[in-house]
Amino acid sequence: MATRLVQINMKAQDDSALGRFWAEALGWGIDSEGPGVTNLEPAGLPYPDPSALFIDLVARPEPKTVKNRVHLDLATTSLAHQAELVARLQGLGATLADIGQGDVPWTVMADPEGNEFCVLEPREMYLDTGPIATVVVDCTDPRAMARFWDEAMDWTLHRVDDDHATLRSAQGVGPYLEFVRTPGTKSGWNRVHLDICPYTGEDMAAEAARLRSLGATDPDFDRSAIHWTVLADPEGNEFCLLTPR
Repeated sequence: MATRLVQINMKAQDDSALGRFWAEALGWGIDSEGPGVTNLEPAGLPYPDPSALFIDLVARPEPKTVKNRVHLDLATTSLAHQAELVARLQGLGATLADIGQGDVPWTVMADPEGNEFCVLEPREMYLDTGPIATVVVDCTDPRAMARFWDEAMDWTLHRVDDDHATLRSAQGVGPYLEFVRTPGTKSGWNRVHLDICPYTGEDMAAEAARLRSLGATDPDFDRSAIHWTVLADPEGNEFCLLTPR
């Protein structure tokens, strides 16, 4: 049995408006499953595809109040491209953000609803990822998180040490997933989380049981209105197990 990371779920007070921002930021198209849900997808790629992580924006009334523990890093190909992208994103409504990063070569920004993201300086490892270089998850123990997610998915573990762990799809394409040791602990539900999906023919209940055996837990909330499974990783970060496909 195996799963793979297929999309990022982002809560939004206005999913349509925030969806337009991120579609313009990434150069992607907009689709919608219904009221309160906006889907973003790269042109020409069927869902799911390891070459990209799709984005679902889901309407929620609660405003953002704390720094997100999951964020996107955007790739650039040169310092000029980085500067141009920062300027373009500001024109779309993003702002520069100070999260205590100090003097760093990347640019920390926030989207129109305050979700942090980074525009990276050019790095060779991200030249073939597409517009999203990596999805970064704050954590207290990158080694433990790497153990869980390496077993949870069929992605390949590329690096792990006390401060950082990196995974990428088994096909060696698309964005990376990174766990970075960060001060502070999780507070409340994450506004941005991972969605994983078993392959066609897998048993969803059996896969959920396997993930629990690896250390996933069941968050306490009303599940009556959903048909997917919501779990949390060993540090309490919620994620969704979607219907196999």
